Amino acid sequence: MLLRYRDNHGTLLAIALTTLAALYVIWKITQSPDQATQFAFNGLAVGAVYALIAMGFTLVYSTVWFFDLYYGAASALGAYGVFYLRSHDTLGGRYEVNEPILNLVFVAVTVGVVAWAFHTAFESRLRGRLNPTPISAIAGFVGAAAGVYMWFVLSNPASIHSILSPAVGVIVALLVIWILHAGYRQVFPRASATPVLIVGSVAGIALGAYCALLIADAPDSGLYLSWGVSCLLAGMVSLALYRGLYVHMREQARSPLIMLVASLGILLAITAFTTIIFQSAPRPLPDAFGSMPWKVAGANIKGFNVFTIAVAVAGFAFLLLLLKTTAFGKAVRAIGDDEEVSKVVGINTTVVIAAVFFIGAIYAAMGGILSGHDTAIQPRMGLLLLLKGWIASVVGGIGNLYGAIVGGFALGIVEQFGIWDLAGEWKDAISFVLLILFLSFWPNGLLPRK
Repeated sequence: MLLRYRDNHGTLLAIALTTLAALYVIWKITQSPDQATQFAFNGLAVGAVYALIAMGFTLVYSTVWFFDLYYGAASALGAYGVFYLRSHDTLGGRYEVNEPILNLVFVAVTVGVVAWAFHTAFESRLRGRLNPTPISAIAGFVGAAAGVYMWFVLSNPASIHSILSPAVGVIVALLVIWILHAGYRQVFPRASATPVLIVGSVAGIALGAYCALLIADAPDSGLYLSWGVSCLLAGMVSLALYRGLYVHMREQARSPLIMLVASLGILLAITAFTTIIFQSAPRPLPDAFGSMPWKVAGANIKGFNVFTIAVAVAGFAFLLLLLKTTAFGKAVRAIGDDEEVSKVVGINTTVVIAAVFFIGAIYAAMGGILSGHDTAIQPRMGLLLLLKGWIASVVGGIGNLYGAIVGGFALGIVEQFGIWDLAGEWKDAISFVLLILFLSFWPNGLLPRK
């Protein structure tokens, strides 16, 4: 009886607080519609970053069911990776830092990750036709080649557009071939694929060569290529941490608390190294496209912020399609439901989870990059973005992809409207108050996981 009374009392209090907040917002909108439009747009732009962080966080958490705090470091790596590669754009033609030792660390990560991925991908296909030793040798050679290529990219950031143009051409060519082949198989499932492969190869090579030439002659593309390199590095570090550390810890400790402490140590270590290398002072990223504001409905709207919102929506659509329509997505959902049963039915859980960590870190890095172009970057930004992504996940419904994007946009809008009559420093306090309210009254979030 007492428990039922407390539940009813808490529900009434939650309804009262929600009603008061809604009335306050309505009152402020009637006072200044133009300012309300500005706050709403700012909230969507900031919320898009939170949504990206929350989506990747949700993907990882709903698969392995532990909080990977490296995720915050991944967002900082993404932002500082862009600064590392493009600081000459904001420092009068000179690079603030380009450390050979740091380059070697990322080269080592690249070699290990690419070699492992190549070996894993081809071991099962070539088993029985080749001995394990040649497969390992080929994987090592491919990994070493990727490492050398990464060394040239990191050591010559001013020429990144020229160095990466062949890689972009190859990626475009392979993408064209894959799209044409997949579409042909959908329409003519029983027909021979040889003609479409020939046509696709010719079209892919032609389009790939054209894109490579365009990028090689466009130095301004270096900023956006550095986005891809930074996200790739953050993803490879995440995959390396999972394959080299988390797998063994999960087998031996079998405790989420141990994993949490380990990932906390990684987050603090990377934050400390970032502070040592780049110092603690805030750093600006180069201006991206869409920096000039537009006047829309009385509000100043930047094209880059619109792009940020579009990236969040596109990222949500990609994850939704990946999880709902592909064999990989089915494997991810199966592992999230029961990892042991997934192993029994033949799912290579180590490979699938490694891919999940890789994808999740890319989302975190992209969130850090988009945030860094809007505000100055600092070494501790990863911890704050991690907390905001977690709060967005709680608000939306932790473990639910739909809740991640809804929670991210909701958190951004609440933050912006919450500081209408307050200083901007109150924004973080408002986020944590919102977290406490949801944990107290709506612990399952707006869209609970089913």
